[in-house]
Amino acid sequence: MSVPEPGDGGEPAIKPRPFRSPVQFFAFGFGSGLSPKAPGTMGTLAAIPLYLLLATLSLPAYSLAVLVAAVLGIWICGRASRELGVHDHGGIVWDEFVGFWITMWAVPSGLLWVVAGFALFRLFDVLKPWPISWCDRHVHGGFGIMVDDVLAGVISCGLLHLLQYLLY
Repeated sequence: MSVPEPGDGGEPAIKPRPFRSPVQFFAFGFGSGLSPKAPGTMGTLAAIPLYLLLATLSLPAYSLAVLVAAVLGIWICGRASRELGVHDHGGIVWDEFVGFWITMWAVPSGLLWVVAGFALFRLFDVLKPWPISWCDRHVHGGFGIMVDDVLAGVISCGLLHLLQYLLY
């Protein structure tokens, strides 16, 4: 079996082993990315409990934690992608974790806000309007895997803050 070219969307040259590889364990969202259906959605759902823990931090500490997760995510996702021999394997969901945490930055607490953040983030992650779609097609490597979800998170966060402004 030949190694697929980056960005071709082919099957991985190597079967994912998230429970044997620490890098893949994080990249596959602690196993949530192994879901045969909608791994991105499952990854985002798996990010919620960690968000609830992060949300107890002060805003500067939350911001720093998300920034560290994003920067490490570039390396984690890039390394996992190289280990698998395919760019942006569908099971790599660390980018969804970070994108959701960005979505929820400084958003009020409460189930309604978590549901709204989840829905908005998934909408932008799936539909990929410009500039998300441009980045998804043209930026490669670990940064490319991360950047489209970071942008989806930033846009979703902005809309949640607009909603908060209009409601309060």
